Amino acid sequence: MISHFQYKERNKDLAGWSFSFFYKKTRYSGLYHRNGEVEWYEPAPENDKKEYLQSHLHELMLFHVYEEK
Repeated sequence: MISHFQYKERNKDLAGWSFSFFYKKTRYSGLYHRNGEVEWYEPAPENDKKEYLQSHLHELMLFHVYEEK
């Protein structure tokens, strides 16, 4: 389960949102682009976790960014 999820909109020139969260005692962070593309910072999740985490990240971003307004 993802915990301590945070996001922050980047300035208009760098469209997207910075995000971070914890999953299984590891902190992940990256950039979520407006087109839904995810750019991971180090450490990037391993391939077997990446699809799961991106799916949950998309759901969280849809809820927090698009449905709250």
